Amino acid sequence: MKILFIAPIPPPINGQSKASIVLLEKLQLENNDVEIINLSKNSLKNGFNSIRRVFDIITILIDVWSKRKNNDIIYLSLAESFFGNLRDLFIYGICYKSRHKIFVHMLGGAGMKEILSGNGIQKKINAFFIKKIAGVIVEGPVNFQTFSKIIPKEKIFIVPNFAEDFLFVKDDEIKTKFSNLESIQILYLSNLIPGKGYDELADAFIELPEPLKKEVNIVFVGGFESKENEDGFVSKIQNYEGLKYIGKFIDGEKKRELYCKSHVFCLPTYYPFEGQPISILEAYATGCVVITSDHSGIPFIFSDKTNGFIVKKKSILSLKNAIENTLKNKNGLEKTAFYNRDIALEKYRTSIYQSTIYDIFQNFLRK
Repeated sequence: MKILFIAPIPPPINGQSKASIVLLEKLQLENNDVEIINLSKNSLKNGFNSIRRVFDIITILIDVWSKRKNNDIIYLSLAESFFGNLRDLFIYGICYKSRHKIFVHMLGGAGMKEILSGNGIQKKINAFFIKKIAGVIVEGPVNFQTFSKIIPKEKIFIVPNFAEDFLFVKDDEIKTKFSNLESIQILYLSNLIPGKGYDELADAFIELPEPLKKEVNIVFVGGFESKENEDGFVSKIQNYEGLKYIGKFIDGEKKRELYCKSHVFCLPTYYPFEGQPISILEAYATGCVVITSDHSGIPFIFSDKTNGFIVKKKSILSLKNAIENTLKNKNGLEKTAFYNRDIALEKYRTSIYQSTIYDIFQNFLRK
C-alpha cells in the first residue's frame, strides 16, 4: 500500500502522538510505502497560538498538496479545537479528488462532538467532506454516535486504545506491589493543563485529615502550559511531604517502574478534548487501581467499584472521599489490580489496535 500518513509524531508524547506512532510502526513493518506529514507541535495549548504555529500549518498544507496524489490510503488524525479543525478542513479540500481514499481517526472526541452537534457553517462544511470519505475510526460508542449522524454506520469503525506491551506486569509484580500497604502511592501521569483535574487532586490531599495524610502520597508527572503555571503548582505543594512533582516527562522503563510502585492511578479529568485516555489503560496493564471521572469516552473502559472509584468532575470533596475509600479498602485493592491487568491483556494490546486498523485498510482495498 502507498499511504499518506498525516498525524502527530513524537516528540512530544501525548495520547494522540503515541497512538499515531504505534500505528505507523505497524504500517512500516508491513513494508508499505508510507509518506509522513507530522502534525506535532511544541505547545500544549490548542489552536493557532503563535505566529510560528501559523507558519507551521501553512508548511503542513503545502506538504499535503505536494504528496496528495497516487495514494492508496490517506490517513488523517483529526484535531478537535476550532482552529485545528480549520486545518483539517483545508486538508479535506486539498485532497478532495482522493476523498474516497481518506480515513480519519478521531482520538478524543468531545471537541468534535461539539462541532458536529451544532448548526453553524463549520458543522455543515465538516459534514460535507466527511460524508464523502472512505471511513472514520473512533475509540468508542460516544464518537460512533457523533459520526453516525453524518456518515453511514458501516463506514465507522470502533478501535479501542491500548497499553504498550512492555508495560504489562506479571502476577508476582502485582503481589509485590500490594504486599506493603502502609503508605498508598497515587500516581497522576498526564499533562498538567486546565481541565485535567490535577489541581483538584492536590487540594483533595490538602483537605485530608492529618492522620490520613501520613497514609498516602501523590506523585505528579506531566508538562504545564507555561512556566508560570508550573511555578504556581510547585509552590502550592512544596510544604506537603505527601505531594511530589517529579517532572514534565517520563517514558520507557522509568515510566514502568513508576507505575509498578504506584497502587492507584488518578485522572479526574474534565478536559474538553478528552477521549479514551491511554494512561488509564497503561494503569490497568501495570496493575493499578484507577480513580477517574465519568467523562467523554472513559465510561466505556471503566466501571465504578470494578476498576476503581468514580469521582465527580471538578469536585475536591469527591476526590477526597475516593482517597479515603481507597485507604479504608486496602485489602481489596490487589483483587482490583489483577482484574484491571487481566482485562487489559484481553482487550487493550498494541497488537489488537494495530491489526484492527490494518485490516480496515486492507478490506477497503479489496473492494
